[in-house]
Amino acid sequence: MYGGDEVNALVVDLGSSTVKAGYAGEDNPKALFPSAVGCIGGQAGSELSNGGAGAGRKLHVGSQAMGFRRDDMEVVQPFVNGLYNDWDIVEAIWSHIFKDQLSANPSEHPLMLAEPSFNTKDIREKTVEVLFEKFSPPALFLAKNAVLSSFAMGRQSSLVVDAGHEGIVVSAVHDGYVLQKSITRAPIGGKLLTQCMLQSIESKGITVKPPYSFKRSLSSAGQWELKDLDFPNTTPSFRRYHVEQVGADVKETIGRVSDGPFDAEQNASIPTVNYELPDGTEIQVGPDRFKVPEVLFNPSLLSTFAGLDTVKGYDGGELMGMQGLVQDSINRCDVDLRRDLYNGVLLAGGTAMFTGLRDRLERELAEAAPHNAKVKVTSPANSLERRFSVWIGGSILASLGSFQQMWVSKKEYEEHGAGIVHRKAP
Repeated sequence: MYGGDEVNALVVDLGSSTVKAGYAGEDNPKALFPSAVGCIGGQAGSELSNGGAGAGRKLHVGSQAMGFRRDDMEVVQPFVNGLYNDWDIVEAIWSHIFKDQLSANPSEHPLMLAEPSFNTKDIREKTVEVLFEKFSPPALFLAKNAVLSSFAMGRQSSLVVDAGHEGIVVSAVHDGYVLQKSITRAPIGGKLLTQCMLQSIESKGITVKPPYSFKRSLSSAGQWELKDLDFPNTTPSFRRYHVEQVGADVKETIGRVSDGPFDAEQNASIPTVNYELPDGTEIQVGPDRFKVPEVLFNPSLLSTFAGLDTVKGYDGGELMGMQGLVQDSINRCDVDLRRDLYNGVLLAGGTAMFTGLRDRLERELAEAAPHNAKVKVTSPANSLERRFSVWIGGSILASLGSFQQMWVSKKEYEEHGAGIVHRKAP
């Protein structure tokens, strides 16, 4: 027994935008910080095989570190196409969670880790190896994101549509296991929509200034005065990261999903909405507040945003919209499961927080589904639960009494090696 009342397991969800971490059995994660990391010096990007390529660089992890401008600090991600690629960064993030965020000794707590549903065998084994060798927890478990989202909603089987920062991943969960053949995904996520929103603002001749690049103060006449600050050694990636934070806030604050397919002519008369940028500039956003989220359903709209028309699917093919990915995923499953999947679509992830997204997806699927299938799309009513559904599922699973014999213990790892994870946590 590794869980129980004495020692709580630690639950970690390293997402493509945000890291969520906390204790099993709690409602919300205690630690929340960006998964992007500041890097000074050294060589960016160490491959899976040689973890030493990033030697000589200093990594700055966490919200405060990312908010503080440093000379020559690049912003780097530990992922390529949604999978771990830079182990130095992954390790630095784990250390930051245990030491600075939770102040917990990982050698005293079992670890529940969320992983992408499409994770590879090599990366799973490497994850187990690094955790046991560097942090020596008494036990650990790797659980698929889709399974945890399903558990968070109290379901054993469902079709999980995880709309995240990096992209959309659709996977069928049956009796607590992901059906690997059902996984479909496309790189249309929060990041791409933020870039669309920024392109829309900048095309009107407005420059989005990152908050570190200016100072606002009240003049003697009671007016706000803006003074630009000059930081010549700021890297383009650090500037871009902070500009995208502003763009993401615009998108999340005023973005809406329209009831039906977006029509530029019909929407031309939509009243504009005011938004004040950090430097005090007021912008008016009209049809674009509907057009940007519409990219989720109609990726061909990307051709109307300069510089984004070259985005392709992970396989290099054409991009498919959310409803197409769901259809494709269901069609990959056995015929006798399909009716249940249409009736059990779950919407999760940060990008799923757009107003009107659930209703629109349900309507699109109902039009495309066979006439005898009943389509039902559910998502947690609470926006926090929608955003943290993977972490909440991990918190529930790791605190269940019936789960306690499922952990991969350190002793088993020492006996059988990292491959044991495929047997105990398929």
